[in-house]
Amino acid sequence: MNILGMTLSYLLFCVLHFFQFVLAITVCGLYGVDLQRARSQGKYVDGKWVYAEVVGALGALTALLYMVPFILRFTAVTVWSFILFVLWIALFGLFGNMYIHEDPEGNSDIQRMKNAVWVDLANALLWLIGFVASGAYWWTHRDRRSRFTGRAKLGRNASTRSTGWTA
Repeated sequence: MNILGMTLSYLLFCVLHFFQFVLAITVCGLYGVDLQRARSQGKYVDGKWVYAEVVGALGALTALLYMVPFILRFTAVTVWSFILFVLWIALFGLFGNMYIHEDPEGNSDIQRMKNAVWVDLANALLWLIGFVASGAYWWTHRDRRSRFTGRAKLGRNASTRSTGWTA
């Protein structure tokens, strides 16, 4: 199905990657506040916040790259989406352990970090959806070749003769 010359699957993937990009940039902003404050005060920069920034930047850059047409046909996309899912889950676990049960008691910084934890989880879920969807897309659009020589294309994408083989 084509809409304005683009397939529906491409448009759906673009919507997914747009939300992944927006949430990744949000994470960069939420954790970047503390990094900037520590840097401006000359204090120690905690590696946990640097990890959050790196994961956010990787997620944002990857989401932008995935919006390019025909990138989703590669197996590496599915593998990289799974790696990003694992990175986001690790980030959620790291900061969730620190802030989910914390009582903010009017402290806006702790409340901001509690909110950031839920944005991390939402981003992890979006990357899980992207992993499953790109795997399904790759599986249904892969080139199928004959078993012995690998030269003949098989399946619905190939033009078949009465024997089922392609030229």
